[in-house]
Amino acid sequence: MRLVLFEPDIPQNAGTLMRMAAALGVALDIVEPCGFILDDRRLRRAGMDYLDLLDWTRHSSWAAFRRDRAPGRLVLLTTRAALPYTDFAFRPDDLIMVGRESAGVPDDVHAAADARLLIPLKPPARSLNVALAAAMVLGEALRQCDAFREDV
Repeated sequence: MRLVLFEPDIPQNAGTLMRMAAALGVALDIVEPCGFILDDRRLRRAGMDYLDLLDWTRHSSWAAFRRDRAPGRLVLLTTRAALPYTDFAFRPDDLIMVGRESAGVPDDVHAAADARLLIPLKPPARSLNVALAAAMVLGEALRQCDAFREDV
């Protein structure tokens, strides 16, 4: 399983997601350009010493990601989806993508996803912080795939 950050805007969120991926043993892809310098000190501070544990890949663009990505379904978290993440059957090779904090993903990325999932929210709430959303969905995906078991 992999976590994919599409053109992240906020270094603290990216650092938090990097730390979470490292701690959970999930590989991470960052699709550039980012809204910050990737080695920004705030990013490193948020990731702390966990960054040395992280299996991560930088992709210079969406085209580069599409060309070089790992196999598996691209699963997009989006407010524009109809299917709740709790009704989705995750697989161990899924690539779970979150979009930019400021704009989500463009239509061509949305269309390229194999599945589009949402987190049901109580109105009038529209969205969650991208790191919180990724943590919720990644936790469910790992649970479904028995990734929390010691012997897996």
